[in-house]
Amino acid sequence: MENLIKPVDYAKKKGISRQAVYAQIKKGILPSRNVGGKIYIVEKGENGTDVKGSSDPAGEEEGSVRALLEAKEETIAVLKETIRDLKETNRMITTTLRSEVELLKEAFGEMKSLYAAQIEHVRERESISVAELAEASEIEEESVPATPEEPCQKVAETRSETEWLSLEDFLREQGIESKKLRKEAKKATKRLLEKEKKGVRREGEKLLITPKRAVSILQKILKR
Repeated sequence: MENLIKPVDYAKKKGISRQAVYAQIKKGILPSRNVGGKIYIVEKGENGTDVKGSSDPAGEEEGSVRALLEAKEETIAVLKETIRDLKETNRMITTTLRSEVELLKEAFGEMKSLYAAQIEHVRERESISVAELAEASEIEEESVPATPEEPCQKVAETRSETEWLSLEDFLREQGIESKKLRKEAKKATKRLLEKEKKGVRREGEKLLITPKRAVSILQKILKR
């Protein structure tokens, strides 16, 4: 009867790898049989002899040694092939990584250029804004009386001390166009009205003020 043995058990018995066993089966060195879709190695013949029919123990030992050496060589060949595959895979990975690094460098360079352009644009815009602000300040300063004495002189020349006039008319006559100064003058007048000070009163929605009180308020806000 034939003695069938699994390739795994045969590899353990001979001290070789399974890859070497399957390589020998593929090359026809080891006789095999397919039983139920599984591969088995035919170890012995009908009369207890090996597959080749040899009954000489010395010849059998020599054949075993030869098979073992061939298996070792096959294992070494398989390992060498695996190493070659690994080297090739490593080379491909290295090439891919280098390409990606170059792409990242290019993208970083483009981003740096765009960022620098944006910074330059912001700086130019800030310079323009500062210049516009300075120009607006000069215009505003031109609309404000140069000294507190000037409105005093105008009021003294055009108004009597007992005459009442609206705050808006007074500021317009004195050439006060600054919204900030007009707002401060209005607040100061309302505070005096709340404290019931002389020289200020309300008539409907209008704030009325005497020339003397108007000059006093204007001098205070111009000195700030």
